[in-house]
Amino acid sequence: MAKVLAALRHHWKKSTFGACLLGWGGHWLYGKHCDNLLRRAACQEAQAFGNQLMPATMPLKKATVFLNPAACKGNAGNLFEKNAAPILHLSGLDVTVVKTDYEGQAKKLLELMENTDLIIIAGGDGTVQEVLQEPGLLRITAAFSKIPIGFIPLGKTCTLSHTLYPESRNQVQHITNATLAILKGETVPLDVLQIKGEKEQPVFAVSGLRWGSYRDAGVTVSKYWYLGPLKTKAAYFFSTFKEWPQKHQAALRYLGPTERPPEELEEKSSRPPLYVRIYRRLRSYWSSPKAFPQEVAPKDWEELKLSTIELSIATRNRQLDLTRTKDFMDICIEADTVSKGEFVLRGSQKMCDPLMCPEGSQRIQASRCILQLPEGTEGCFGIDNEEYEAMPVEVKLLPRKLRFFCDPKVREQLLQAAVQ
Repeated sequence: MAKVLAALRHHWKKSTFGACLLGWGGHWLYGKHCDNLLRRAACQEAQAFGNQLMPATMPLKKATVFLNPAACKGNAGNLFEKNAAPILHLSGLDVTVVKTDYEGQAKKLLELMENTDLIIIAGGDGTVQEVLQEPGLLRITAAFSKIPIGFIPLGKTCTLSHTLYPESRNQVQHITNATLAILKGETVPLDVLQIKGEKEQPVFAVSGLRWGSYRDAGVTVSKYWYLGPLKTKAAYFFSTFKEWPQKHQAALRYLGPTERPPEELEEKSSRPPLYVRIYRRLRSYWSSPKAFPQEVAPKDWEELKLSTIELSIATRNRQLDLTRTKDFMDICIEADTVSKGEFVLRGSQKMCDPLMCPEGSQRIQASRCILQLPEGTEGCFGIDNEEYEAMPVEVKLLPRKLRFFCDPKVREQLLQAAVQ
């Protein structure tokens, strides 16, 4: 023992390094052990769903999983197989996994839409964007909008997870909680933005649209990776070396909020009798044709000339209110008189909450808006953290368009907040 203590004293540098390495290794092994316990507990809970008895004539529920293996720097496939796939298979679902990284996937998606009971998106914001933009998905409103959607957060940015699930710093726990929430069946309705250019097909977003200097500087953060924790501040600091103040000119026309109609009752799955179908067909044939909806009168539009450092158009999905009586999206026009120090500080905050609307900004509630940009405008929009070329667009709110699975505790908190 004395020789061991003497050796440690004479080689204190090596001893210190060894102790640190041993401590780090022990902490890493303990973390792996805790992750395995979380996976085991989640699988046991999923097994309870799989053990439930069901009638012999009832078919298994079919789930279509859209998995983006490239998400999370290529680790999404491994994260899904280790943390989410066992839970889904143990629950008794008939699971079909479609990877969104091969040619001809649009046709495959449309074929699967006809034979699925629920959709699961496994990835990040980019994966949600990719699935929603597939031809025919949101355009076939009668079919797609009634299929509940689950979201398993596997990407670098997962905006929806903050709305649907409780916060968790442990990635394994976050993924398993999200997967179990799909099995529990609680859903919440989410709004969707339809963004349409003059010639392009519409783009759909569940979070919102950003256009301005904060977004432009934020996409350059990865270039300063060698600065470690200072890379974010460096990106916004070097952005101030450009023309200052950075102003974006545009014209905005918008309509105010609309009254929320009562939620439609779910249709019965059983087919009505033959005489009922004949009566409905004859009634629709002899009834007078329905009048086409009238266009909104020009006087109902509000017009605004704006000069801003950043403009954002966001849904209310981040602040869900299940009992609100009006439907609208939030338009935030930030002041263009910002100091360079405030720009760097606020830019760092926007990396955590991209659609935050700081004090001093002009806030507008609208159900529909038209954004006109000057000719020759360069740059890009950020639509759900994906880049699109900046151009004049019309943004229309599609209220309660999709139903997403959520954690039952989150839904209960939303209902309690609405009562209070």
